[in-house]
Parts: sequence; C-alpha cells; structure tokens
Amino acid sequence: MNKSAPQEAAPKRSLLQSLEVDTRLLGMIGAFVVICLVFNVFTDGRFLTARNIFNLSIQTVSVAIMATGMVFVIVTRHIDLSVGAVLAMCSAVMGVMQVQLLPQVFGLGHPLIMPITVIGGLLTGGLIGAFNGWLIGYQRIPAFIVTLGGLLIWRNVGWYLTDGQTLGPLDPTFRLVGGVDGTVGAMVSWVLGVIFSIAAVFVLWRARQAKIQHEFPVKPMWAEGVLMGTAVVAIMGFIGILNSYEIPVGRLKRQFQQAGEVMPEGYVDYYGLPISVLLLIVIAVAMTLLAQRTRLGRYIFAAGGNPDAAELSGINTRMLTVKIFTLMGILCAISAMVAQARLANHTNDIGTLDELRVIAAAVIGGTALAGGIGTIYGAVLGAIIMQSLQSGMAMVGVDAPFQNIVVGGVLVLAVWIDIQYRKRTGEKV
Repeated sequence: MNKSAPQEAAPKRSLLQSLEVDTRLLGMIGAFVVICLVFNVFTDGRFLTARNIFNLSIQTVSVAIMATGMVFVIVTRHIDLSVGAVLAMCSAVMGVMQVQLLPQVFGLGHPLIMPITVIGGLLTGGLIGAFNGWLIGYQRIPAFIVTLGGLLIWRNVGWYLTDGQTLGPLDPTFRLVGGVDGTVGAMVSWVLGVIFSIAAVFVLWRARQAKIQHEFPVKPMWAEGVLMGTAVVAIMGFIGILNSYEIPVGRLKRQFQQAGEVMPEGYVDYYGLPISVLLLIVIAVAMTLLAQRTRLGRYIFAAGGNPDAAELSGINTRMLTVKIFTLMGILCAISAMVAQARLANHTNDIGTLDELRVIAAAVIGGTALAGGIGTIYGAVLGAIIMQSLQSGMAMVGVDAPFQNIVVGGVLVLAVWIDIQYRKRTGEKV
C-alpha cells in the first residue's frame, strides 16, 4: 500500500500579504505621512493644525478634480498640456457672465446668475475639450501638439475676453463652491462622515461577497475588519479635524449682523466639511464608477492597454478620444469654478502651471505613461501629496522658483520609481 506524500504546509503570509494592500498605494500613503511629519517639525507644529489641514484640503480640490480626468487621458496614451489654460478660459467666461453680463439682465444677486454662469463655464470647457478630441482622434494630430497649442491659445483668448482685468466681486452664491465661504457645518459633516463610513464598509463587504460568488480567494475576515476599521477611522478622523476648526469671532459677528441679529456672548461655531471638498468626493466616486462599472470605462482601459486590439474588437477609438477630452474639458470648467470661487475673483494668472501639477498628480498616483493602468483614488492622493509639498515649502519660507524645482524633481522621481516597479513585477513599461 503506497503512502501518500505528506501535504506541504501553506506558506505563512505576512501582514501586508494578508491585507492584500497595493504596495504602491501604501508607498504613497507612507510618503504623505512622512511629508506631513517633516513639515510639522519644521513649522513648529503649525502644519498639522486644523486650520492648515482645512486650507490644504480646499487648495487641493481644483487640481485633484482635473487629475481624475487626466487619468483617462494618460491611460489612453495621450497627454493634455492645456488644462491650466482651459481652466483660465472657463474662469474668464464665468467671470464675465456673473460680473458684467448677467447682473445687467437680472440685477445683482439674482438666483439665476449662479446656474447660468455654471452652465456657461461647463459648455465652454466641454466644447474646447471636444474640439481637442476631434483634432486628436479624427485628424490624427498628436495630443502633445494639439494641447501645446491650446496651452498657448486659450489663456490668451481669456485675457482678451476680460481685457486683461481682474473681475470681481463674484456672485455670493457662486463663492460658496470655493470652500472658504461655503461649508456644510459641523453637524452635517458628522452625518456625512457616518454615511461615507457606512458606504466604505459596504463597498469592501460587497467586493468580498463578489469574490466568494465567483469562487476567487478572499482575505481572512480579520484582514477585512482591519481595512474596514482603517477606512472608518480615516474618514471620521478627517471630519473630526475639520469640525475642530473654529470660525473666527469677527466672521461670526458679521454673519449675525447680516441676519439682523446680535451674536450671543461666548458663541462658538465650526467650519466643518467644505462644499468644494464634498464636490471632489462626489466627482472621485463618479469617476471611479465610470472607470470600473461602465462600458465606457472598460473601453478606455482596453484602448489604452492595446489600441490595435481595441479597434479590431469594434471599439470606435476616435469617438472614444473625443469623449475623453470632452470629459477633461468639463472637469477643467468645474475646477475653474472652484478655483475662482476660492479666490473670490477671476485673475488672468489663475491656473498657471496647473498642467504640471495635474500630470504630476496622476503619475505620482500610479497612472502609467505607457497606458492602460491608472486609478482615480491614486490621482487624488497624488494631488494631495503635491499640494502638501507646496504648502509645506511655502510655510517654511522656500522661494517659489525652488518650489517648482522640487515639484519637477518629484515628478521625474515618481516616473523612475514607477518604471522600476513595473520592471520588477513584469508589467508593461
């Protein structure tokens, strides 16, 4: 009777292997933590205050929104160098509409000024993006050339549109989108934090159930619990920090005076979650669903991974290019709305060098320049890292030219690290 060979014991898995965490994502989070700790030391603890985190969050939004669209552009092996100029053009259109044109038609402070202005900005961005996509997809002009031309054209068209003037003050309702004047308050922020936490746990649980249903290996239940707990702590911690930032007494008094009331003695209120950050969260979730759950998203990644095979399989890559750049233009318009509202006016240098920051955010977030690979959450995290670097250097007193040198160096370093990572893992470089 033959004795069966003894079964080999399953190899022990490390904590990271059990959690199945993306090592690149973990590396970005680690880099962000290091940046925060280093700048917190050099600024004598001012970097990690509630006030600075609030300011950092609203300063990140406009670049992060565009970075979510840049992921699709780079995934399909294109590039968009015109995003900063398109943002300036959309800002000029919205500035002219709400400062010069619409008040003459409706009067100052009319409730229709805000929606009509937003529609005008979105149409401007969408049309410019569609035009770029048509030139690239149907006329076969390289995206580098088309968007480099746009970099030179659109900002200067906006300059002529405004006669080179700074436009303001903006409509009060419009300014709420900037984050400084528009927050949802502490109570609503806590409610949203609970909703976001429940949603995060639900998504992780549904992903586990889907793997079980299709008989794929799953993490141990304790590992799932660790990830769920980490997500909840991160969300509620962020909300808690924002809710600890007190509104200055002078601002509170002005708010009571505008309402015709007297502020009670010792009254205290908190900012909470900025509307602009809430808008970024909604866009990031929508773009993630678009990438992972829709036919358009599957086509984008298929075309980026192998354009020839995508065309042979029946994907209209030319129209796909038009759709991607149209979406990029619309996101530029939304970013223009946020940036303009945060500054409380339109300036002709708005969005300057944003093309560098947006591309850097997408690449630092793991989007492969070779195409086919990229994540929305990675691009948002990349934008946060870029803004943390710039804000920290500004607080330390680093000159603006050297800040740009550091940003450029970080971009090159990120691409080099990405190439080395793909070589080690056997992925396409």
